[in-house]
Amino acid sequence: MNWTGFDTWIVVIGALCAAACALPGCFLVLRKMSMMGDAISHAVLPGLAIAFLVTGTRASVAMFLGAAVAGVLTALFTQWITRFGNVDRGAAMGIVFTTLFAIGLLLIRQAADHVDLDPGCVLYGAIELTPLDLVSLGGLPIPRAALVNGTVLLLNLGIIALLYKELKLSSFDPDLADTLGYPSQFLHYLLMTMVAVTTVAAFESVGSIIVIAMLIVPPATALLLTHDLLKMLLIAVGAAVLSALGGHLGALVVPGWFGFESTTTSGMIALAAGLVFTLAWLFSPKEGVLTRRFREKVGDPGSLPDTNTA
Repeated sequence: MNWTGFDTWIVVIGALCAAACALPGCFLVLRKMSMMGDAISHAVLPGLAIAFLVTGTRASVAMFLGAAVAGVLTALFTQWITRFGNVDRGAAMGIVFTTLFAIGLLLIRQAADHVDLDPGCVLYGAIELTPLDLVSLGGLPIPRAALVNGTVLLLNLGIIALLYKELKLSSFDPDLADTLGYPSQFLHYLLMTMVAVTTVAAFESVGSIIVIAMLIVPPATALLLTHDLLKMLLIAVGAAVLSALGGHLGALVVPGWFGFESTTTSGMIALAAGLVFTLAWLFSPKEGVLTRRFREKVGDPGSLPDTNTA
């Protein structure tokens, strides 16, 4: 294996993207809204396409605005269908995101006739090529994807740090949050906007499909290891970064074991995230399947699961 600066940038970009996804993903998992991340990551496609068709440019600001609007509309439409159509939330999500996703693909295909806007890139990403697209920052050449994903990561960190108490309370007891003057609906749509913006920032690096894994798998891994929210956020980010590093290493090494020339780093990052989750599922000190069986065999039931979510 020949490791170069190119590989370092790929890992950095993957880690920034995965960490940016893991932060809002923790709140999606706690709110039992994991599928909403899936819905938004697909439903932002028409927002991207309409933003391009209206502005005629792929500038990040226009794309972010289009994605944010589409993300909020996804949440609104899901809530309206659930409330007024008396439809299960999961079914409502499926209706909204499949419809918007199909519209988005049609619009992107139309836009692709006029500009190099590739639906395959939107779906699967091209993280291996991101170090080639450089911008100058203080005279230093930096991949644009690293700058974009790093900015979104800092934005997500800032919002969570600023509204940590409010987001925590509204995640566990929205009625109490409203009573105490913390508008749970506003916080809900703010979270949806964070997910939408994070998703579009990751499109060119890992693609929308892989973003779903980064939104859910690292937070789910963290939830197996702790029930403390702050620790959960930290562990989720750590698992996301580890998945990015392990995924790229796997993309370089694993194909040779089976006689293949190469594979995509994005896919291997998702696989690495799944492997990290599997390890936590098996060996978590309190939730691990094998850990519990070992305790049963030695006659030590262990301590009760930690229910402190403060």
